[in-house]
Amino acid sequence: MKELESIMKNRWLIALSAVGIHICIGSVYAWSVLTQPLMQELGAGFREIQWTFSLAILFLGLSAAFLGGYVEKYGPRKAGLFSAVFFCTGLAGTGIAVLLKSLPLLYLFYGVIGGIGLGTGYIAPVSTLVKWFPERRGFATGIAIMGFGFASLLAAPLYQLLMQKHGLIATFEYLSLFYLLVMVASALYLAPPAATPQAASGGNVAGSKQPITGFTAREALKTWQFYTLWWMLFINITCGIGLLSVVSPMAQESLHLSPLAAATMVGIIGLINGAGRIFWASVSDFLGRANTYIAFFLIQSFAFFWLTKTSDAILFQLLVYLIISCYGGGFATVPAFLSDLFGTR
Repeated sequence: MKELESIMKNRWLIALSAVGIHICIGSVYAWSVLTQPLMQELGAGFREIQWTFSLAILFLGLSAAFLGGYVEKYGPRKAGLFSAVFFCTGLAGTGIAVLLKSLPLLYLFYGVIGGIGLGTGYIAPVSTLVKWFPERRGFATGIAIMGFGFASLLAAPLYQLLMQKHGLIATFEYLSLFYLLVMVASALYLAPPAATPQAASGGNVAGSKQPITGFTAREALKTWQFYTLWWMLFINITCGIGLLSVVSPMAQESLHLSPLAAATMVGIIGLINGAGRIFWASVSDFLGRANTYIAFFLIQSFAFFWLTKTSDAILFQLLVYLIISCYGGGFATVPAFLSDLFGTR
């Protein structure tokens, strides 16, 4: 019955469902828009509030790592629903934390509970899409992860407008309900493809002359290639995540932008982040994954060097956008890189 259902699924609607989940959980990239309102409401300092974002990213990584087996065992649908419950509970609980002016509750709901929802929701669609598009892995993962990057384009101005009209507490409650509807609808359509000889072997990689070996996760962890790739991704993340978490207050203090203008800049970053994911992931199908990562590191080295030298607002923003493009591209390229090296097993 499940095989018949998966055969009847349209892989482009599967991709759309993946984007639906990612565009909801990717609203975490609009965090910097919330920083100053949270500081005012809770009477806390910047560092105390910023710990919330750090916790969310920490638990995103931990849940993605340790719940990967759950996704493979129970399938993307249950994993997507699991993500929806945790992420939206985290948002709703954040509103309660603001109401009670409690930092520990803020850490618990947005950082821990919301972070678990982030990690599970991040990997569920990606591992599924790689199997639906065996001939274009980079493009497929770029589609899914594009939604995560694009999210702040919608979330940043939406947060700002809701906060202006309804206040910070209501903003979290409204968005938790809206995201719950979108994520549940998206998760219910997700399904792995029916088993085929090509899918079982992992398919053929564009531009590769060698067949893929189907490693298990335990076998992949015993190779030096896995840890080299982990370190490459870690460096790429470090280059972008710091900018993403502080860009709104930084723009207001350094570039003297209004809160709405700073939120708009965060939105543009979301556009660049999302576009960079689909662009670089698609490029990697032809340029090669390793060459694409070399390009990331060269571009980011140049951009960070000039970022410390310029006081021009336009050049500053362009350099930030360039860094974020590579940051998003690194996320979108690495799942295809993993499947090239170890297969989709």
